[in-house]
Amino acid sequence: MTEDPLLRASDADRDRVAAVLGEALATGRLNSLEHADRLEAAYTARTVGELVPITRDLPEVTASREAPVAVERQQISSKFSKVIRQGRWVASRHTRLSGRFGALIIDLTEAVLPGRQITIEIDARFSKVLVRVPPNAHVIDEGGSIFGKRDVSGGSDGDGPLIRVAGQSMFSKVMVSRAPTGWVPH
Repeated sequence: MTEDPLLRASDADRDRVAAVLGEALATGRLNSLEHADRLEAAYTARTVGELVPITRDLPEVTASREAPVAVERQQISSKFSKVIRQGRWVASRHTRLSGRFGALIIDLTEAVLPGRQITIEIDARFSKVLVRVPPNAHVIDEGGSIFGKRDVSGGSDGDGPLIRVAGQSMFSKVMVSRAPTGWVPH
């Protein structure tokens, strides 16, 4: 990057760094923990200058080898089972949670969030979906429920990510809330 290091970083700047990190992970230059740490640093960087040291020891990604930026979409499914996603993992900008006669427990408190806004789309039938968000997140509920319970905690005074919760649930329990201190999913 040849831009002024004091300039505010754009999402495109962060995505270019994420592409380099993705290629480094794929080729074995970084392990998954290093990748997650650096990806988090990239998506929380405020200036172009903060992005430079993240990839200083890695080769640039050419257009022909360009790795997928961040996972734009992913799906986490549970059918007649319980699925837990927690700890340090890389979330996507759009995550679809699909439950059929199962349970999904998704903890975003330690996840690497790719950008300032993500969407969680919930498609639950006869299931339970629990989502924990970071304490400083802004949560907007854009979904609905038929013959079920939907409890989405919103608002925050912090400067955290915007998390949109969309989708529908039928005969299901959907809860989205901030994780209390010491919370451990079961």
